[in-house]
Amino acid sequence: QVQVVESGGGLVQPGGSLRLSCAISGSIYFPNGMGWYRQAPGKQRELVASISNAGSTNYADSVKGRFTISRDNAKNTVSLQMNSLKPEDTAVYYCNFPTGFGNYWGRGTQVTVSS
Repeated sequence: QVQVVESGGGLVQPGGSLRLSCAISGSIYFPNGMGWYRQAPGKQRELVASISNAGSTNYADSVKGRFTISRDNAKNTVSLQMNSLKPEDTAVYYCNFPTGFGNYWGRGTQVTVSS
């Protein structure tokens, strides 16, 4: 059993910053990177950023230069530093942990960017 728990969401003004964290615990076998997705009301879930086991990163065009994904392998955590937030970043953000045995998701954390 694998548990994925996000934290760090909230309300922030445009131009502000937030840091999301994701803690992964349980029986972890054959991990295949980590990632953050988001889903805004009425829209499909989309990839925001991902990081491979080796540390290579990938970002959606809409967040490049503003968001940074990082991981701590010793603690089994992945973080998403979000700067220069825009109203269009408002969404529920989900941590994703794919493995050779399953694709695990957290319950999500709400990020609202509004003045």
